[in-house]
Amino acid sequence: MARDTSFSYSFLVLPADQRRAIGAIWDFCRAVDDGVDEAVDRASAEQAVVLWRDEVARLFGDGAPHTEQARNLQPIVDQFALSRQPFDDLVDGVEMDLQRLRYDTFDDLAGYCRRVASAVGLMCIEVFGSRGPGAHDYAYNLGLALQVTNIIRDIKTDLDKGRIYVPQADLERFGVSEAMLKAGIVNDPVRALLAFECQRAHQFFEAAERVRPAGDAPKLVAAEIMGAIYYEILRRIEAQGYNVFGEVIRVPKMVRARIALRVWTRLSVFGWLSTQSS
Repeated sequence: MARDTSFSYSFLVLPADQRRAIGAIWDFCRAVDDGVDEAVDRASAEQAVVLWRDEVARLFGDGAPHTEQARNLQPIVDQFALSRQPFDDLVDGVEMDLQRLRYDTFDDLAGYCRRVASAVGLMCIEVFGSRGPGAHDYAYNLGLALQVTNIIRDIKTDLDKGRIYVPQADLERFGVSEAMLKAGIVNDPVRALLAFECQRAHQFFEAAERVRPAGDAPKLVAAEIMGAIYYEILRRIEAQGYNVFGEVIRVPKMVRARIALRVWTRLSVFGWLSTQSS
C-alpha cells in the first residue's frame, strides 16, 4: 500500500483534488498496516490496532484525530463523503495478521483479502466518483485479484515472517509441504500449486472486468492502471516459471509508465466515444 512503486503511475492521471485524496487515503492505510507489520512485539501491535480503530471513529465524528495521517484524511472524508465501513474493515483485516498465520481454505483467505485490499479499493472508487452495486463488485474483485497476486509474489517474504497465506487446502491438494516452500525449489508440485493460484488471480481480474460499470470506465482509469500493472506482475510470475523464491518480481518503471499511458489512452477514447453516442 505504499505510494511509490506500482501505484504511483495510477495517481498521476488523476485530477489534483482526487490525487490529494488518494494520497491521504494511501498514507492512512500504510500507517495502519505498518502499525502491526513493523511493531516490535505483539503488545505494541495490539496497541496499534486500538489506536487506529479509535482514529477511524474520530475520522467519522467522534472527536479530533490524534495522528498526522488521520488529520490529513479528515477533510477528505467530508469532501468526498467517504463511507466508514471500508476503514473499519481495513483495521479488522490488519488485526487478522495478529490472529492467524495460516488459512485453511480460500473462503477463509478471501475474508482477509476483502478487508485488507478490497476495502481500500472501495475507499478509492468513492473518490473517483463511482458508486453503486456494480462499483462495489468491481472493487471487491479487483482487490482480490491484486491481493492474490501479492500473496503469490511475496511467498518468500511472508515465510520469513512466519506467515503462509496460500490456503492449507491448496497445499494439501498439490502435495506441497511448508518445508518445500521454505526450501525455495520450484519442483513439479510447487509449480502446479502456483499455477493454480495464478489462475485464481486471473479469474478475479476477469470478474472485475465483467462487472466494471460501463459508464464509469473513464472515472476508473486509475484503478484500471493499478490492475494492469499488477496483471503484468502476474504475467511475469508465469513467464518466470513460477519462481517466486529469488528476487522479488517487479515491473520496471518504464514498463509501468507505458502501461499507464496505454490504459489512460484506451479509457479516454472510450469515454469520448461514449459521450458522442449519448
